[in-house]
Amino acid sequence: SKTKGNVVDPITLIDEFGADALRFTLALAAGQSRDMRIGPMRVETNRNFATKLWNASRFCEMNGCVTVPGFDPAGVTQTANKWIVAETAQAVADVTLAIEALRFNDAANAAYHFVYDIFCDWYIEITKPVFQTGSEESKAEARATTAWARDQILKLLHPFMPFITEELWQKTAVSPRDSLLVVAEWPKVAVPHGADAAAAEMHWVIDLIKGE
Repeated sequence: SKTKGNVVDPITLIDEFGADALRFTLALAAGQSRDMRIGPMRVETNRNFATKLWNASRFCEMNGCVTVPGFDPAGVTQTANKWIVAETAQAVADVTLAIEALRFNDAANAAYHFVYDIFCDWYIEITKPVFQTGSEESKAEARATTAWARDQILKLLHPFMPFITEELWQKTAVSPRDSLLVVAEWPKVAVPHGADAAAAEMHWVIDLIKGE
């Protein structure tokens, strides 16, 4: 079929959008018993997702969100932080289950939804006022939680986007990491006490803002 000119050259897509964008596009399209339909527009969309991830990491860096050794996500006290820890735990469970079942499209979709729709669109926006006007205690917890969530995101995305996640893993560390991301431990998240109540409150706030 190559002689008919109806295929996409992966090298061309990599040169234009990057290998991670193409890899993620292939993962999203890798549904069982389904033909892949890959084109420049789809790969460009996932290049934009990679840019979103980079900008979110940059936001963390600008606001002093650094990985805190020994940080216990189950011990957070602020509502928004309990909520994002619980959402992270759910994302880890969803991605892990899908990968183990070889449903790579479901795993990639779960990771995309968590990173784009929850972490970037809501949690980061919610924490901005905390970083600007919150107490020192609330700022410290928000920074530690944000950095922790970012690290879990890099782990979840690494099987699909190994290059940008490895780069961010190194660049977001104040001191050298214990290991390369490729050999880092897969995330395991303990949900904090009161997470259900925090999630209910946050979902009410989100629905209110969205007008639903």
